[in-house]
Amino acid sequence: MRGQGRNKAGVASLILCGETIMAIMTRREALIRSAVGATGLMFGFPSGVRAEPSTTPAQAKAVIQIWMWGGPSHLDTFDPKPDAGYDYCGPLNKTIPTNVEGIRIGELLPNLAQQADKYSIIRSMTHGVNGHETAAYIVQTGRKPDRLVYPSAGAVVSLFKGYDHDYTGLIPPYVVLTQLQGRFSEAGFLGPRYKPFATGGDPNQKRFAVEGVVSQDISEERQRSRRELFHSLDSLGKAMPSNPQFEKLDQCEEKAYDLILGDAGKLFDLSSESDEIREQYGRNTFGQSCLMARRLVEHGVPYVTINYKGWDTHKQHFEIMRRKLPEMDKGMAMLLQDLSTRGLLDSTIVWWSGEFGRTPKVQWEAPWNGGRGHYGNCFCAVLAGGGFKGGRVVGASNATGEEVAERPVYPQDVLGSIYEQLGINPDGPMPNPRGLEIQVMPTSGNEPGKGRLKELV
Repeated sequence: MRGQGRNKAGVASLILCGETIMAIMTRREALIRSAVGATGLMFGFPSGVRAEPSTTPAQAKAVIQIWMWGGPSHLDTFDPKPDAGYDYCGPLNKTIPTNVEGIRIGELLPNLAQQADKYSIIRSMTHGVNGHETAAYIVQTGRKPDRLVYPSAGAVVSLFKGYDHDYTGLIPPYVVLTQLQGRFSEAGFLGPRYKPFATGGDPNQKRFAVEGVVSQDISEERQRSRRELFHSLDSLGKAMPSNPQFEKLDQCEEKAYDLILGDAGKLFDLSSESDEIREQYGRNTFGQSCLMARRLVEHGVPYVTINYKGWDTHKQHFEIMRRKLPEMDKGMAMLLQDLSTRGLLDSTIVWWSGEFGRTPKVQWEAPWNGGRGHYGNCFCAVLAGGGFKGGRVVGASNATGEEVAERPVYPQDVLGSIYEQLGINPDGPMPNPRGLEIQVMPTSGNEPGKGRLKELV
C-alpha cells in the first residue's frame, strides 16, 4: 500500500483526490473504495456539475448557519408575548429591552439583547408543515417535496463558491459541526461531491477529534512515524516509480498530510485560542462550535453549519429552556461580537433558524405536562451580517403568536435573499448532472409585503 491507504491520511486524501483513486489498480481500488464506504466522505468524486459565476455583486463571502435542530420556541426567544397569559408563556412571562429602541426579546437572552443592532428578526416565518423531515427540507431547500430531492443551501453555496470556482482550501467548502442533520440528503440531486463534511467529535474536549483529520489518540509524531513506516514497506510503488497514477496518488498523499499535520489541520486546534475567548463563547459544545465556525470562515470556508440539537421540547420544555437558552445566548452573542470586532461580520451571514417553531399554547395536559409541540404556521428566524441590516424586525405574529399578522415570509424568500447577498442569482439556472432546467430558487412573489427581504438590504 502506498503510504496513505489504511490510515488517517488515506481518509483525508479521499476527500481531496477522489477523482484520482478511481483509476488505481484493482487491489488498491478495493481497499480505497471500502474506506470511502466506511467513512462516507466522497467530496472529490466528479459529478460533471459546473456552475457559472453570477454577475450579481456579492456582499457576503460566507454563511454560518445555526441550525436549531428540533425547532425552537419563538415565544421564548425572539417573539415573546408577555400579555398572552400563562397558558402561552408559562413561567417565562417577561421580556427585556435590547440596544435597539422598540425591540424586546425573551428574558433569558440578555447577551443577545446587547447585540440586537447587529441582527434582524423575522417574526412571520411560515410554511404550515409540522413534520420534522418535511419542514427541515423546506427550510433548507426552499422547495416543497416532489419527485426530485433538491440540494440544501450549503450544497448550493458549495456548487457556486466551492472547488469549481475560487475556493482552493484543503478543508471542504461545506462543513457541519459536528453531526449531520440527518433529515434528508443535503446534497440532493447534485450528488456526493457536494455533501457536507461532518467533523464529528466535540470542540469542547481537550482535543477536537475531527473525523479523518485529527485523532484523539494519535499524536503528530506518531502520524509522521506511521507515514515513514508505510513508505518503507511500499515495494509496489518502488517497483513502479514512474507510474503516472501512483504519482497522482502521491500528490493526494501530500495534500492529505498537509491537512492533518499542516496549517489546515491546526485550524481545528482550539487550544491556540486564549482561555478568555473560549470562556466568552462558553465552555460547552455549542459555544466552542461557534468559535470553531468563526475560525473556519476566517480561513475562507464559505459555508459552515452548527447543528445545534436539543430543541424538540415536547416535555419539560421550560426546564430545558432554562438550561439551553443561556448557553445559546452566550455563544451566539459572542459569535456576532467577535465577527464584528475582527471585521468579518460585513462579509459573513449568520442565519439562525430551525425547521419550525413550537406550539404557542403550552401543552399542560398529560403526557406532555408542560411541553410545546411542532408548529409550522408561524415562527422566527434571525439574519445578521453579510450586507443584511441589523436592528430591524420583519413581519409580525398575532397577539398569541399563533398566526402571521403581517408580511408572511417563506423559506424560499430567506434562501433567495441569502443567495443574492452571496452573489448567486436565485433566479438563474442551477447546473446539475441530470441536465434538468432548474432555477436556483422558485420564482419569488413581487407583490408588496411578499418575496425576498428587500427591507433588510
